[in-house]
Amino acid sequence: MVNVVGVVFKKYGKKYYFDCHNLKLKKNITVIVETERGLQFGTVVTDIISIEKEKIHFPLKKVIRISTKKDYTNYLNNVKDEKKAFEKCNELIKKYNLDMRLVEVSYTFERTQLFFTFVSSDRVDFRNLAKDLAKIYKTRIELRQIGPRDKAKEIGGLGPCGRPLCCSTYLYTFDNITINMAKNQNIALNPGKINGACNRLFCCLSYEDDVYSDLKKEMPSVGQILKREGKEWKVISVDVFKKSCKIENKEKEIMEIFEPWK
Repeated sequence: MVNVVGVVFKKYGKKYYFDCHNLKLKKNITVIVETERGLQFGTVVTDIISIEKEKIHFPLKKVIRISTKKDYTNYLNNVKDEKKAFEKCNELIKKYNLDMRLVEVSYTFERTQLFFTFVSSDRVDFRNLAKDLAKIYKTRIELRQIGPRDKAKEIGGLGPCGRPLCCSTYLYTFDNITINMAKNQNIALNPGKINGACNRLFCCLSYEDDVYSDLKKEMPSVGQILKREGKEWKVISVDVFKKSCKIENKEKEIMEIFEPWK
């Protein structure tokens, strides 16, 4: 068995798992971890989880240590310098008239790399921008274009429910959301009603989808033919909350029925 914990590098960022390396860790402890990009400062967001080695299909990086006061000071200095780099990069974007919007700037813990995250409606030729940034900061520069869902997560905002966006408050990863989830819940397929701030389908469509699917297993499906009063009726709508169906016959008569369905 291997003991692992989930770690994030920014509030409600993507959660990554690391080998505890015999350290006694718990939620909200800050740690220094080994990543492909070098050392990173992160926060533990799960309790220790024991996993069988056979179920781990990739090399698991380790938690190097619990962070010290010096580590935390270095982290704060990085955050301060990231803000300055953000402003400088925006100046250069305007200088080169690039069609891109900067979202985030982040250093690795040891400042061996500096990452610039941006959004754009098209591909961007940022070669001159990267050269200027490398000259200024004397470290490896990486510019990464992200999608609209990642942008909404970074920037935040309010959903139509009046609450802060789920992705920027507690979701660590994005689920696969499909239009069938909206159909399954009988929601009008109006983009203005089912799309979020990112202009993609609401993440919350997945929250109750399993419940709707389970309830509908016991009910007729739309288009199914039922026999009632010696006539054939076609199911035209289903209400999972009332556990009822509306059916229509060849004479265009419509009625609502409840269990039993046949």
